[in-house]
Amino acid sequence: MSEPRVTSGAGRALVAVYGLLAVAATARSLVQVLRDLERAPLAYLLSAFAALVYVVATLALARTGPRARRVAWGAVTIEMVGVVVVGALSVLASSLFPEPTVWSTFGAGYGFVPLVLPVLGLLWLRRTSPVAAEPRR
Repeated sequence: MSEPRVTSGAGRALVAVYGLLAVAATARSLVQVLRDLERAPLAYLLSAFAALVYVVATLALARTGPRARRVAWGAVTIEMVGVVVVGALSVLASSLFPEPTVWSTFGAGYGFVPLVLPVLGLLWLRRTSPVAAEPRR
């Protein structure tokens, strides 16, 4: 079984969206951390962490091989947990987040892309898994 390709189709689109979100989240978090860290340290450091997760996920999804797939699975899973936990906390305990993060209110500031993207990423990883592609006997 050959490795899943990300040079066309859904894989390429997924990597492109991850890349765009990685750039947006990184730029935003750099400005927040460098300019206003003392104003909302938890929120801004979480945004920086989310940006790092998006960069790692983008690079891992764009590559082939078992190691890249393991890294992609880990990064996308961390992203999914992060957006759900931070999203819920930002709604239920809003005082923890005086300023929004990428994952606040489930990614509302980014059109809920941070909530939908890990679901699509996990589905794509599952669909392109070498084990899932093997014919049943």
